[in-house]
Amino acid sequence: MKSTPACIAAIATHLPETVLTNEELEAQFPGWTADKILEKTGIRERRVVAEGETALDLGIAAAQKLIGSGACDPRSVDFVIFCSQAGDYILPASACILQDRLGLPISTGALDINLGCSGFVYGLSLASGLIAAGSARNVLLVTADTYSKYINKADRSVRTLFGDGAAATLISAVGEDSPSRIGPFVFGTDGRGAKDLIVEAGGFRLPATPDVCLEEEDRHGNRRGRHNLYMNGGNVMAFTLREVPRTFRQLLDRSGTSPEDYDYIVLHQANKFMLDALAKKLPVPAEKIPRLYEDIGNTVSSTIPFVLAGLQDEGRLTARSRIMLIGFGVGLSWAGASVVL
Repeated sequence: MKSTPACIAAIATHLPETVLTNEELEAQFPGWTADKILEKTGIRERRVVAEGETALDLGIAAAQKLIGSGACDPRSVDFVIFCSQAGDYILPASACILQDRLGLPISTGALDINLGCSGFVYGLSLASGLIAAGSARNVLLVTADTYSKYINKADRSVRTLFGDGAAATLISAVGEDSPSRIGPFVFGTDGRGAKDLIVEAGGFRLPATPDVCLEEEDRHGNRRGRHNLYMNGGNVMAFTLREVPRTFRQLLDRSGTSPEDYDYIVLHQANKFMLDALAKKLPVPAEKIPRLYEDIGNTVSSTIPFVLAGLQDEGRLTARSRIMLIGFGVGLSWAGASVVL
Protein backbone atom coordinates (compact mmCIF):
# COMPACT_ATOMS: atom_id res chain seq x y z
CA MET A 1 0.00 0.00 0.00
CA LYS A 2 1.37 3.41 -0.98
CA SER A 3 1.86 5.96 1.77
CA THR A 4 -0.15 9.18 1.59
CA PRO A 5 1.90 12.36 1.03
CA ALA A 6 1.32 15.47 3.13
CA CYS A 7 1.66 19.23 2.78
CA ILE A 8 1.84 22.32 4.97
CA ALA A 9 -1.67 23.63 4.38
CA ALA A 10 -1.76 26.77 6.57
CA ILE A 11 0.04 28.59 9.39
CA ALA A 12 -1.09 31.16 11.96
CA THR A 13 1.06 32.82 14.62
CA HIS A 14 0.48 34.63 17.89
CA LEU A 15 2.53 36.89 20.16
CA PRO A 16 1.79 38.08 23.69
CA GLU A 17 1.06 41.78 24.11
CA THR A 18 3.90 42.78 26.47
CA VAL A 19 6.96 44.18 24.69
CA LEU A 20 10.46 44.18 26.20
CA THR A 21 12.63 46.69 24.34
CA ASN A 22 16.39 47.11 24.17
CA GLU A 23 16.00 50.50 25.82
CA GLU A 24 14.42 48.83 28.85
CA LEU A 25 17.29 46.36 29.03
CA GLU A 26 19.81 49.18 28.68
CA ALA A 27 18.27 50.87 31.73
CA GLN A 28 18.84 47.68 33.71
CA PHE A 29 22.30 46.81 32.38
CA PRO A 30 24.46 49.98 32.25
CA GLY A 31 27.09 49.71 29.55
CA TRP A 32 24.99 47.27 27.54
CA THR A 33 23.40 49.85 25.24
CA ALA A 34 20.32 49.35 23.10
CA ASP A 35 22.42 49.81 19.96
CA LYS A 36 24.97 47.28 21.18
CA ILE A 37 22.26 44.70 21.84
CA LEU A 38 20.82 45.28 18.36
CA GLU A 39 24.24 45.07 16.70
CA LYS A 40 25.12 41.82 18.48
CA THR A 41 21.78 39.99 18.37
CA GLY A 42 19.83 41.70 15.59
CA ILE A 43 16.94 41.95 18.04
CA ARG A 44 15.33 45.32 18.79
CA GLU A 45 12.51 44.04 20.99
CA ARG A 46 10.94 40.80 22.10
CA ARG A 47 7.51 39.75 23.42
CA VAL A 48 7.02 38.24 26.87
CA VAL A 49 3.95 36.72 28.50
CA ALA A 50 2.06 38.47 31.27
CA GLU A 51 1.81 37.10 34.79
CA GLY A 52 -0.43 34.03 34.67
CA GLU A 53 -0.21 33.72 30.87
CA THR A 54 1.23 30.40 29.66
CA ALA A 55 2.58 28.73 26.54
CA LEU A 56 -0.69 26.83 26.23
CA ASP A 57 -2.59 30.15 26.21
CA LEU A 58 -0.40 31.35 23.35
CA GLY A 59 -0.84 28.09 21.46
CA ILE A 60 -4.61 28.20 21.84
CA ALA A 61 -4.65 31.78 20.53
CA ALA A 62 -2.57 30.82 17.48
CA ALA A 63 -4.83 27.84 16.76
CA GLN A 64 -7.95 29.97 17.14
CA LYS A 65 -6.54 32.40 14.57
CA LEU A 66 -5.96 29.50 12.18
CA ILE A 67 -9.52 28.25 12.69
CA GLY A 68 -10.93 31.78 12.47
CA SER A 69 -9.20 32.32 9.12
CA GLY A 70 -11.22 29.48 7.62
CA ALA A 71 -8.07 27.52 6.78
CA CYS A 72 -8.74 24.85 9.40
CA ASP A 73 -12.10 23.22 10.11
CA PRO A 74 -11.84 21.95 13.70
CA ARG A 75 -14.25 19.09 12.87
CA SER A 76 -11.72 17.72 10.35
CA VAL A 77 -8.71 17.60 12.70
CA ASP A 78 -7.70 13.99 13.38
CA PHE A 79 -4.67 14.64 15.57
CA VAL A 80 -3.18 17.52 17.55
CA ILE A 81 0.49 17.74 18.55
CA PHE A 82 1.60 20.31 21.12
CA CYS A 83 5.33 21.07 21.12
CA SER A 84 6.56 23.03 24.12
CA GLN A 85 9.06 23.04 26.97
CA ALA A 86 6.72 24.98 29.23
CA GLY A 87 3.64 22.84 29.79
CA ASP A 88 0.85 23.98 32.12
CA TYR A 89 1.03 20.82 34.20
CA ILE A 90 3.25 17.82 34.89
CA LEU A 91 0.18 15.87 33.80
CA PRO A 92 -2.11 15.76 31.87
CA ALA A 93 -0.60 16.52 28.48
CA SER A 94 -1.34 20.06 27.32
CA ALA A 95 -2.50 18.65 23.99
CA CYS A 96 -5.49 17.09 25.76
CA ILE A 97 -6.51 20.49 27.12
CA LEU A 98 -5.90 22.00 23.69
CA GLN A 99 -8.33 19.50 22.14
CA ASP A 100 -11.07 20.54 24.56
CA ARG A 101 -10.43 24.30 24.37
CA LEU A 102 -10.51 24.26 20.56
CA GLY A 103 -13.63 22.12 20.38
CA LEU A 104 -11.91 19.35 18.41
CA PRO A 105 -13.74 16.01 18.10
CA ILE A 106 -13.19 13.51 20.93
CA SER A 107 -11.95 11.14 18.21
CA THR A 108 -8.91 13.44 17.89
CA GLY A 109 -5.56 11.97 18.95
CA ALA A 110 -3.45 14.28 21.12
CA LEU A 111 0.12 14.24 22.42
CA ASP A 112 2.85 16.55 23.71
CA ILE A 113 6.47 16.62 22.59
CA ASN A 114 9.09 18.31 24.76
CA LEU A 115 11.53 19.81 22.28
CA GLY A 116 12.86 23.30 21.75
CA CYS A 117 14.54 24.78 18.70
CA SER A 118 14.29 21.62 16.57
CA GLY A 119 10.70 20.98 17.67
CA PHE A 120 8.86 22.31 14.63
CA VAL A 121 10.71 20.01 12.23
CA TYR A 122 10.28 17.03 14.56
CA GLY A 123 6.57 17.84 14.84
CA LEU A 124 6.33 18.11 11.08
CA SER A 125 7.85 14.63 10.73
CA LEU A 126 5.41 13.13 13.25
CA ALA A 127 2.46 14.77 11.52
CA SER A 128 3.49 13.65 8.03
CA GLY A 129 4.20 10.16 9.41
CA LEU A 130 0.68 9.88 10.83
CA ILE A 131 -0.70 10.90 7.45
CA ALA A 132 1.60 8.55 5.54
CA ALA A 133 0.46 5.65 7.73
CA GLY A 134 -3.20 6.44 7.07
CA SER A 135 -3.83 7.28 10.74
CA ALA A 136 -4.82 10.89 10.02
CA ARG A 137 -5.62 13.23 7.16
CA ASN A 138 -5.36 16.53 9.04
CA VAL A 139 -2.90 17.15 11.87
CA LEU A 140 -2.72 20.36 13.87
CA LEU A 141 0.82 21.09 15.07
CA VAL A 142 1.00 23.78 17.74
CA THR A 143 4.40 25.10 18.85
CA ALA A 144 4.59 27.42 21.85
CA ASP A 145 7.28 28.42 24.32
CA THR A 146 7.66 30.91 27.15
CA TYR A 147 11.36 30.92 27.98
CA SER A 148 10.85 34.27 29.75
CA LYS A 149 9.48 32.26 32.68
CA TYR A 150 12.83 30.47 33.03
CA ILE A 151 15.11 33.47 32.54
CA ASN A 152 16.55 35.34 35.51
CA LYS A 153 15.93 39.04 34.91
CA ALA A 154 19.52 39.75 35.98
CA ASP A 155 20.96 37.46 33.27
CA ARG A 156 21.57 39.58 30.20
CA SER A 157 23.28 36.67 28.36
CA VAL A 158 19.90 35.09 27.57
CA ARG A 159 17.38 37.81 28.40
CA THR A 160 18.38 39.79 25.32
CA LEU A 161 17.79 36.80 23.02
CA PHE A 162 14.57 34.99 23.78
CA GLY A 163 10.97 35.99 23.19
CA ASP A 164 7.69 34.20 23.79
CA GLY A 165 5.40 33.17 20.96
CA ALA A 166 3.36 30.43 19.32
CA ALA A 167 2.39 29.06 15.92
CA ALA A 168 -0.34 26.72 14.72
CA THR A 169 0.36 24.74 11.55
CA LEU A 170 -2.11 22.55 9.68
CA ILE A 171 -0.54 19.55 7.94
CA SER A 172 -2.91 17.82 5.51
CA ALA A 173 -2.97 14.83 3.18
CA VAL A 174 -2.63 15.48 -0.56
CA GLY A 175 -3.12 13.33 -3.63
CA GLU A 176 -0.33 11.40 -5.32
CA ASP A 177 -0.47 13.78 -8.29
CA SER A 178 0.10 16.85 -6.08
CA PRO A 179 3.56 18.46 -6.27
CA SER A 180 3.37 19.28 -2.54
CA ARG A 181 5.55 17.13 -0.33
CA ILE A 182 7.05 17.06 3.17
CA GLY A 183 10.36 15.23 3.47
CA PRO A 184 12.82 13.67 3.37
CA PHE A 185 14.06 14.39 6.88
CA VAL A 186 17.40 14.36 8.68
CA PHE A 187 17.64 14.08 12.47
CA GLY A 188 20.42 14.26 15.02
CA THR A 189 20.96 14.25 18.76
CA ASP A 190 24.04 14.77 20.93
CA GLY A 191 22.98 14.42 24.55
CA ARG A 192 26.57 15.06 25.67
CA GLY A 193 25.67 18.73 25.25
CA ALA A 194 22.50 18.57 27.36
CA LYS A 195 23.95 20.91 29.98
CA ASP A 196 24.94 23.52 27.40
CA LEU A 197 21.33 24.77 27.25
CA ILE A 198 19.37 23.76 30.31
CA VAL A 199 16.99 24.56 33.12
CA GLU A 200 18.64 22.24 35.59
CA ALA A 201 16.33 22.37 38.62
CA GLY A 202 12.61 21.86 38.89
CA GLY A 203 12.23 18.24 37.84
CA PHE A 204 12.59 15.05 39.85
CA ARG A 205 16.35 14.78 39.23
CA LEU A 206 16.96 18.08 40.99
CA PRO A 207 13.93 19.54 42.79
CA ALA A 208 13.83 23.35 43.02
CA THR A 209 14.53 23.67 46.74
CA PRO A 210 15.46 27.05 48.26
CA ASP A 211 19.15 26.07 48.41
CA VAL A 212 19.18 25.01 44.76
CA CYS A 213 17.44 28.22 43.68
CA LEU A 214 20.00 30.53 45.32
CA GLU A 215 21.26 33.03 42.76
CA GLU A 216 24.96 33.19 41.92
CA GLU A 217 26.86 35.67 39.77
CA ASP A 218 29.10 34.44 36.96
CA ARG A 219 32.32 36.10 35.81
CA HIS A 220 30.38 38.23 33.32
CA GLY A 221 28.09 39.67 35.99
CA ASN A 222 25.05 37.58 35.06
CA ARG A 223 22.95 36.26 37.93
CA ARG A 224 20.93 33.04 37.91
CA GLY A 225 19.91 30.06 40.03
CA ARG A 226 19.86 26.47 38.87
CA HIS A 227 16.12 26.80 38.23
CA ASN A 228 16.86 29.47 35.61
CA LEU A 229 17.80 29.03 31.98
CA TYR A 230 21.53 28.61 31.39
CA MET A 231 23.26 28.63 28.01
CA ASN A 232 26.89 27.96 27.18
CA GLY A 233 26.96 30.17 24.12
CA GLY A 234 30.38 29.05 22.88
CA ASN A 235 29.50 25.36 22.94
CA VAL A 236 26.12 25.94 21.32
CA MET A 237 27.75 27.98 18.56
CA ALA A 238 30.38 25.29 17.92
CA PHE A 239 27.73 22.57 17.71
CA THR A 240 25.60 24.66 15.35
CA LEU A 241 28.44 25.44 12.96
CA ARG A 242 29.35 21.75 12.90
CA GLU A 243 25.93 20.14 12.49
CA VAL A 244 23.83 22.58 10.44
CA PRO A 245 26.09 22.51 7.32
CA ARG A 246 26.28 18.72 7.66
CA THR A 247 22.48 18.49 7.84
CA PHE A 248 22.23 20.75 4.79
CA ARG A 249 24.45 18.40 2.77
CA GLN A 250 22.63 15.29 3.99
CA LEU A 251 19.29 16.72 2.91
CA LEU A 252 20.63 17.47 -0.54
CA ASP A 253 21.83 13.86 -0.83
CA ARG A 254 18.59 12.31 0.45
CA SER A 255 16.35 14.46 -1.71
CA GLY A 256 18.55 14.32 -4.83
CA THR A 257 18.57 18.10 -5.01
CA SER A 258 21.15 20.86 -5.35
CA PRO A 259 21.34 24.20 -3.50
CA GLU A 260 19.99 25.96 -6.59
CA ASP A 261 16.75 23.97 -6.39
CA TYR A 262 15.67 25.75 -3.20
CA ASP A 263 13.82 29.03 -3.06
CA TYR A 264 14.65 29.47 0.63
CA ILE A 265 16.70 27.88 3.39
CA VAL A 266 14.73 28.58 6.57
CA LEU A 267 16.91 28.19 9.65
CA HIS A 268 15.98 28.37 13.31
CA GLN A 269 16.11 32.10 14.09
CA ALA A 270 18.59 32.00 16.97
CA ASN A 271 20.03 35.50 16.53
CA LYS A 272 21.92 37.64 14.02
CA PHE A 273 25.37 36.49 15.16
CA MET A 274 24.47 32.84 14.68
CA LEU A 275 22.79 33.28 11.31
CA ASP A 276 25.62 35.47 10.00
CA ALA A 277 28.07 32.68 10.80
CA LEU A 278 25.87 30.00 9.23
CA ALA A 279 25.28 32.05 6.08
CA LYS A 280 29.03 32.02 5.45
CA LYS A 281 29.08 28.22 5.60
CA LEU A 282 26.12 27.46 3.34
CA PRO A 283 26.55 27.66 -0.47
CA VAL A 284 23.45 29.78 -1.09
CA PRO A 285 22.95 33.53 -1.60
CA ALA A 286 22.19 35.49 1.56
CA GLU A 287 18.78 36.52 0.19
CA LYS A 288 17.73 32.85 0.25
CA ILE A 289 18.20 32.72 4.04
CA PRO A 290 15.27 34.80 5.36
CA ARG A 291 15.35 36.35 8.82
CA LEU A 292 12.64 37.29 11.27
CA TYR A 293 13.79 38.07 14.79
CA GLU A 294 14.24 41.85 15.06
CA ASP A 295 10.81 42.51 16.58
CA ILE A 296 10.07 39.18 18.27
CA GLY A 297 13.36 37.63 19.40
CA ASN A 298 14.15 33.91 19.42
CA THR A 299 10.77 32.17 19.87
CA VAL A 300 12.37 28.70 20.15
CA SER A 301 10.08 26.04 18.58
CA SER A 302 8.09 28.65 16.63
CA THR A 303 10.84 30.54 14.81
CA ILE A 304 10.56 28.51 11.58
CA PRO A 305 6.75 28.80 11.21
CA PHE A 306 7.03 32.53 11.98
CA VAL A 307 9.38 32.87 9.00
CA LEU A 308 7.15 30.75 6.75
CA ALA A 309 4.08 32.79 7.70
CA GLY A 310 6.00 36.00 7.04
CA LEU A 311 7.09 34.83 3.60
CA GLN A 312 3.51 33.84 2.82
CA ASP A 313 2.14 37.20 3.94
CA GLU A 314 4.69 39.01 1.79
CA GLY A 315 3.71 36.99 -1.29
CA ARG A 316 7.16 35.46 -1.59
CA LEU A 317 5.95 31.86 -1.73
CA THR A 318 4.28 30.08 -4.63
CA ALA A 319 2.38 26.80 -4.83
CA ARG A 320 5.59 25.02 -5.87
CA SER A 321 8.16 26.74 -3.68
CA ARG A 322 10.85 24.34 -2.47
CA ILE A 323 12.14 25.13 1.01
CA MET A 324 14.70 23.56 3.31
CA LEU A 325 13.96 23.79 7.03
CA ILE A 326 16.65 23.27 9.69
CA GLY A 327 16.04 23.55 13.43
CA PHE A 328 18.84 23.22 15.99
CA GLY A 329 19.47 23.87 19.66
CA VAL A 330 18.53 22.59 23.12
CA GLY A 331 19.12 18.88 23.56
CA LEU A 332 21.48 19.12 21.82
CA SER A 333 19.07 18.34 19.02
CA TRP A 334 18.73 19.15 15.35
CA ALA A 335 16.43 18.26 12.45
CA GLY A 336 16.05 19.21 8.81
CA ALA A 337 13.41 18.72 6.15
CA SER A 338 12.95 19.37 2.46
CA VAL A 339 9.47 20.74 1.73
CA VAL A 340 7.58 21.56 -1.46
CA LEU A 341 4.55 23.76 -0.79
